[in-house]
Amino acid sequence: MLTVLVDYDSGNLHSAEKAFQRMAAEVDGGDVLVTSRPEDVARADRIVLPGDGAFPACRNALMQDRAGLYEAIVDGAITQAKPFMGICVGMQMMATVGREYTDTPGFDWIEGEIVKIEPKNPAMKVPHMGWNDLVLQGAHPVLDGLQSGHHAYFVHSYHFKVADAAQRLAHVEYGGDVTAIVARDTMIGTQFHPEKSQSTGLRLISNFLKWTP
Repeated sequence: MLTVLVDYDSGNLHSAEKAFQRMAAEVDGGDVLVTSRPEDVARADRIVLPGDGAFPACRNALMQDRAGLYEAIVDGAITQAKPFMGICVGMQMMATVGREYTDTPGFDWIEGEIVKIEPKNPAMKVPHMGWNDLVLQGAHPVLDGLQSGHHAYFVHSYHFKVADAAQRLAHVEYGGDVTAIVARDTMIGTQFHPEKSQSTGLRLISNFLKWTP
């Protein structure tokens, strides 16, 4: 069993790698590899797409600057329906379009748009940064053992406005609803960083490594 964390220079993957390796060892989840090689993605059993930074820059780095990498992700996640997890901007790129700086096409795997967080209370700062309580809206194997009120760590200015409410599994309150988890078929995405979310994040990673859709 091989879980691949896709490296496209979108942020420091060290903490994510350590968290996935730790949980893989605990649940007999096989090997964890950080890679930018399409051939490694092609042989993976599970694919994780992290992301930090602006939506357009991350999308271009993945889809234009690394020949064959995006195509390998699509083949694995869509054509072969391997379990896929998007984290932060990696989750946002699953949307139809991102509205950060300029309208930028996403993968269009989950219909919706990435829009700026606009808290109703003007005293609330953007980016939304720090710990917040999850509000679970739907059941999913990757959420097994998690409950509303469990904490997760966020750093972002934009969030996923989904077209189909059934595909949003959790949100947080930050001057209004802010999407925290989306899912469809064999793919799931978290706006928060599970590798930085202590017990909540480690449980989610563990569940993902055991998930057999």
